[in-house]
Amino acid sequence: MKIGSPSFFDDPHVQRVFAALDGHGEELRVVGGAVRNHFMGKPVHDIDLATTATPDVVIARAAKAGLKSVPTGIDHGTVTLIVDHVPFEITTLREDVDTDGRRATVLFGRDFKKDALRRDFTFNALSVGANGIVHDYADGMRDIEMRHVRFIGDPATRIREDYLRILRYFRFHAAFSENTADPAALQAILHQREGLNGLSRERVRAELIKLFETEGAADTLALMSGFGLVMPLLGGVYCTTRLARIPHECDAILKLASLAMLKREDAARLQDCLRLSNAETQRLSRAAQASEKISRATEPDTHHIRICLMLFGRQATCDALMLAGFEEACAQAQSLNEPKLPLNGADLLARGMSPGRAIGEMLNEIQKRWIQKGFPENPEAFEQIVTEALAARAK
Repeated sequence: MKIGSPSFFDDPHVQRVFAALDGHGEELRVVGGAVRNHFMGKPVHDIDLATTATPDVVIARAAKAGLKSVPTGIDHGTVTLIVDHVPFEITTLREDVDTDGRRATVLFGRDFKKDALRRDFTFNALSVGANGIVHDYADGMRDIEMRHVRFIGDPATRIREDYLRILRYFRFHAAFSENTADPAALQAILHQREGLNGLSRERVRAELIKLFETEGAADTLALMSGFGLVMPLLGGVYCTTRLARIPHECDAILKLASLAMLKREDAARLQDCLRLSNAETQRLSRAAQASEKISRATEPDTHHIRICLMLFGRQATCDALMLAGFEEACAQAQSLNEPKLPLNGADLLARGMSPGRAIGEMLNEIQKRWIQKGFPENPEAFEQIVTEALAARAK
């Protein structure tokens, strides 16, 4: 069928790729997410393409057209073309020979229908050529209109080919679905869920982060929880009701914290289960520390917010406030300056103190008194705090 020409064909970079690879015995089409998102009215980010040409032909034609090619996944037929610094993945049509639930052995082919029907969901099997004709081999357009996520063919078979498709199902359901989950899909997931144990933690992490970025993340994770899928993925206890309180505009790491970080030690557990980066783990840990300082009984006032800003920084303070449900306080924390003690160890040495542990203890005492006085910025008021602290130590 032909339903107009998708807007991505107006992109001159796409036009150059088609000029280089389409025709003269070979066919090139835009496939997958770009086509799906176009017809769903969602932003199109990456444009992936499928071709009848083998990788060596793609590379040769790209060179002839003056385009740089990078063999990013050549064993599986994928070559990345660089057009004015914009990358496009070009993948030769394939047929699965063997799958083990994590990866597939493939043969190159020339049949777009066979290639489409080896994909996961009906709306991901759509493709469109330069002539604007949309090829729909799995009734994906109907599912787009119904906002329904449906496996191609038998769900259990699709899942056994790659168990990551369980998580992909829930991610797409959270992002696109306006209906209840597909019963056939849920039944297959229930029987195949043990297959998730064989997936790499990096692949699990990538899918969960994408799931957290959707507006329907909280409801979908509650659905997953009912199928016993969440605890094995996170390696411990979690709370879906906390996630439901977090605005969907918040980033994925904060949503992960709201779901699965109930105490400081959980940061290390999540790092191990999901292969979080050191920066992400440190963020979770500091948010947990800040959370311990924030009372959940009443919303913290400006003084308490400034204490957290000084001790833990803006990111951890805002994370902790959001986790506690204090959105207005978080907005206030964004506008306040982070108090910084206007004194350091060198200053104390200059005042006659000897090097050693006493320096750190005195800094802590001065900081404590400074906080109690409300962070005075007046030099005379601060000097009085220092003088009183030093005098108390000398007694």
